[in-house]
Amino acid sequence: MTAREPKIPGPDHPITVEKTGQRVTARVGGHLIADSTRALTLREANYPPVQYIPIEDVDPALLAASATQTYCPYKGDASYYSVVLADGDLTDAVWSYRAPYESVAAIADHVAFYTDRVEVVVGD
Repeated sequence: MTAREPKIPGPDHPITVEKTGQRVTARVGGHLIADSTRALTLREANYPPVQYIPIEDVDPALLAASATQTYCPYKGDASYYSVVLADGDLTDAVWSYRAPYESVAAIADHVAFYTDRVEVVVGD
């Protein structure tokens, strides 16, 4: 297997990670999955901004680790979680970079949600 070479963010593919500075919540229906005032906003190239919430601010009873993994040359290996609810699971709706590359090291121990399946709200 060939070693993966991390790509470094730059003018052609900028990435920034900053404190969001507002309350961020994540919900599915009436279920509050996460509630944080310590979220980070990751902005990458032309993609929509992504909220990364500390794993400590997520209800652990609603997450189940998945075997799914993906790779981003700018951030590293992503691991996934499913949201487990009484009325059904949302498979691989949450991801995390447990050991992200140095340029985005701040997102370690944080999770992000697919916003087409989980409602993520910034601000009260």
